[in-house]
Amino acid sequence: MKETGLQVDIARRWWLAASAGGAAAGLAGWSPASVAQAKPLPPVATFKDASRVIVHSASGIETQRSAFGSSGVTDVDILFLRNNIAAPDAAIVGNPDAWQVQIDGVTSPRTLTVADLKRMGLANVAMVLQCSGNGRGFFSHKAAGSQWKVGAAGNTLWSGVPVKDVVTALGGVREGMRYMTSTGGETIPPGIDPKKVMVERSVPWTAMEGAILAWELNGRPIPLAHGGPLRLIIPGYYGVNNIKYVRRVAFTPTETPANIQQSGYRVRDIGKKGDATQPSMWQMNLKSFVTSPSGGESLRAGTLQVHGVAFTGGSPVKGVEVSVDGGKSWRAAEFIGPHMGNYAWRHFVAEVNLAPGPHLITSRAIAIDGTVQPELRVENERGYAHNGWRDHAVAVTAA
Repeated sequence: MKETGLQVDIARRWWLAASAGGAAAGLAGWSPASVAQAKPLPPVATFKDASRVIVHSASGIETQRSAFGSSGVTDVDILFLRNNIAAPDAAIVGNPDAWQVQIDGVTSPRTLTVADLKRMGLANVAMVLQCSGNGRGFFSHKAAGSQWKVGAAGNTLWSGVPVKDVVTALGGVREGMRYMTSTGGETIPPGIDPKKVMVERSVPWTAMEGAILAWELNGRPIPLAHGGPLRLIIPGYYGVNNIKYVRRVAFTPTETPANIQQSGYRVRDIGKKGDATQPSMWQMNLKSFVTSPSGGESLRAGTLQVHGVAFTGGSPVKGVEVSVDGGKSWRAAEFIGPHMGNYAWRHFVAEVNLAPGPHLITSRAIAIDGTVQPELRVENERGYAHNGWRDHAVAVTAA
């Protein structure tokens, strides 16, 4: 198998595996339950299960590692939440069929209501929704933003109309268009340059092929917190590109001039400012992590089932390997549960034997094209796109 992706010349992280006391000391500063109780749920997300999430801020809520379970779909009441600016007034979800979206850059531009869209087609899309900064909390330079560990991701099921069906009905994309540029319906405060704060993102126009304009999440109307009444969903792309309360989808010759596109969500060296020459946070990379055990437990020595999830934004996941010794040796895991499509995650399980003492349990995914999840993170200013398996490991002690 080949290991690909950017690698960095940094020393491996030292792990506290010398003793049970050492492992406990390393984990003493971080307890999911205690962090979850530190801040109240924000008004837009009072429906969340506070006992199973970590509230970082009014705009950032993370799923606890131990809360994922083995269900095929992540419950909305524990699904992570991330907003770049405040959500619009809750009244917009009161009559979802009346919400309007403008379609531009096609032969016959038009404003359509959700009711109109529901007459144009229907598709269900299962996909991993993941924040670009998931794993940021592992970076040593304390990158700005919510200090996510593994829980800024979830496996979700969206229902709506394929964007390509809407475009076809409107005569197709006009010539010369290279991007699909979508705009959110957040309210811009008066006196502020919209380009500085508006949520408007451009992706290659070919992303239209798998995209949908969704009005349901996990079989129910999309709540305001997660982008209702209408959200653009692009399978395989990081969450920021899946525009909430979408009010405009335009096919454009150039990327949007909005700051969130031109300088935001760019992978750049530590200490550097963002600019349009740097890689944009579009498609997700290959990733897996262990969900059970969740870390810090004292376990009985002997047989243990290790559970986790694996996913990618491109080439499908072919397999997963699990290690209980911090990557010194690996054994194959098995997929369990339904295969919900190439953009959904796969649950895996591996039966391992734990000798008495400390263990570092981790996983690495292998894609069908031979790509292997890398060991180390790619150092970058904002802590984006972290898929290194070493940081995502969990420490346990067997006795």
